[in-house]
Amino acid sequence: MINIGKVNTLRVVAEYPFGYALAPLVENDDPWSDSEAVTVTLPHDQVSESLAVDSTIDVFVATDQRGDLFATVQPPRILVGETKVLKAVSATHFGAFFDWGLDSDLLVPNDYQDIPIDPGMYYVVHAFFDKKTNRILGATRLHYFLTEGSAYLNEGDTVECLVYSKSDLGFKVVINEKYLGLIFHSDAFKPLKIGEKTDGIIKNIREDGKIDVSLQRQDKAGRSELQQAILDDLEAHGGVSTLTDKSAPDAIYQHFNVSKAAYKKALGALYKQKKITINPDAIRLIK
Repeated sequence: MINIGKVNTLRVVAEYPFGYALAPLVENDDPWSDSEAVTVTLPHDQVSESLAVDSTIDVFVATDQRGDLFATVQPPRILVGETKVLKAVSATHFGAFFDWGLDSDLLVPNDYQDIPIDPGMYYVVHAFFDKKTNRILGATRLHYFLTEGSAYLNEGDTVECLVYSKSDLGFKVVINEKYLGLIFHSDAFKPLKIGEKTDGIIKNIREDGKIDVSLQRQDKAGRSELQQAILDDLEAHGGVSTLTDKSAPDAIYQHFNVSKAAYKKALGALYKQKKITINPDAIRLIK
């Protein structure tokens, strides 16, 4: 079986003046296998050395505008089933085209656009194979393909987020390239941009299954971890730090990757535990 839009390991079954005919591998050496019933052409200019019949090669398989299969040894920037950041290169009355690394651009039809596409801008795109047109297409309307909930995620899990949209509530993100979630503005203590990747923590899974994400741990373990990081930093710098509760949020984020509010709470906890002293210009470790 040839998987369109994916990288396939195929077998050379014949050579023609214009290229090689490739077919799926014969499974279990079955002499009755029909693996050669469907073949894909690999042009000669795709390989630097000649290929022998029965040798194998890894190729990306796609379809052209007529729906015919073709193969290339250089896969594009996005495969079918993936969600990536791509640049829009043109727009027409029926859709927009994106640069995905092949000679022919990836079409995102109007019906699959979340918002109108502006050429030259970057968008988060999901690639899929459309059986109706027999073509690989893209979509920026991600909820057609990605779910807003997951039985495999739990509160407190560390996840990878890809920012794909901004709303009145916050920033919409793709979680682990599979699910959709939201980072509320109140939890976005650092600037976020469309197309940016960032680590996150599952903050809450609502009753309807939708996922809220935070940029930092807000549970007891997260607070303890930050307090210990502050103590370790003080130990490493002679027991003194000029990063106080009056410091700029950016300076705190650059040093500890947390919000100023979380940092101030951690300092307050350490102060109550009589582990540090706090002055306007510095905090000091009590030994």
